[in-house]
Amino acid sequence: SGSPVRSGQASRVRSYAVFSAWLESVGTPRPVRRAVSPAGRRPIRPRPPAPSGTVQQVVALVNQERAKAGCSPLTEDPRLDRAARAHSDDMAARHFFDHVNPDGTDPGQRITAAGYRWSAYGENIAMGQRTPASVMDSWMNSSGHRANILNCSFKNIGVGVHNGTGGPWWTQDFGTKM
Repeated sequence: SGSPVRSGQASRVRSYAVFSAWLESVGTPRPVRRAVSPAGRRPIRPRPPAPSGTVQQVVALVNQERAKAGCSPLTEDPRLDRAARAHSDDMAARHFFDHVNPDGTDPGQRITAAGYRWSAYGENIAMGQRTPASVMDSWMNSSGHRANILNCSFKNIGVGVHNGTGGPWWTQDFGTKM
């Protein structure tokens, strides 16, 4: 879990999961790389969110996979959507592909900053897949991503997509509220 899976030259995916003590039996958190902030960084200008239809398609595909595994459907949470969208925008603007941004902010910090009070969370990212179906295929063919999608303990999801040169950049944030 945690290593990139390539689906063509332009597609990459990664997963990141941090669980509270009661979820540790589900999996071990993946160690993350700390990136150094580049000198002279330009301000981030978020692009408009992807059409809501794209996000809704990803949520529907996730819930189809969860149903096959006997998990309850995830409910889309606007705070997780904001955190996921902001991370996709940030990866595109600052040209990085990781769960930890160049300032050292990790998914838990981003999700908390968006106002979501979590007891557990997970994150999947991907880059280059052109459609919701293709990104879901990539995630479902990677054990770490699949584990996040099929983690029956998660109750909420947020999806962010940034369309642009070199992308799209995809982020799924999963959570269980306190």
